[in-house]
Amino acid sequence: MTMPRVEVITSVERRRRWPRGEKERLVAASLEPGVSVSEVARSAGIHVSQLFRWRKELCDPVDAGSSQLVPVEIVPAVAPLAVEVPAPSASPGRRRRKTGIIEIELGSGRRVRVDRDVDAEALRRVLDALGSR
Repeated sequence: MTMPRVEVITSVERRRRWPRGEKERLVAASLEPGVSVSEVARSAGIHVSQLFRWRKELCDPVDAGSSQLVPVEIVPAVAPLAVEVPAPSASPGRRRRKTGIIEIELGSGRRVRVDRDVDAEALRRVLDALGSR
């Protein structure tokens, strides 16, 4: 008759300390194609959420001091569609304004176009809302 294996923990320390090399080995094993993360975690004796946390820490390093640069491209303005404009003599008190269009490309095919008279605070709120999506 075989006795089941029993592990006796005699130390006071409750948490195991994993060397970085061991974490990297387990993370690399979990990233192999066709491998289940749960199986890798189970074989190492850790919870699957711990392995996912290590994957995030080791695979997505974030440098808090760096800033994100966004490419900017200045292109000539697209000619507007042909629209009949009344002759200047029809409205003697009005002067025709030049229009300036600013186009901001946010990625994923999203663009925001505003004219030069846009309220800066309103534009900031719109960009903040779209950037968080």
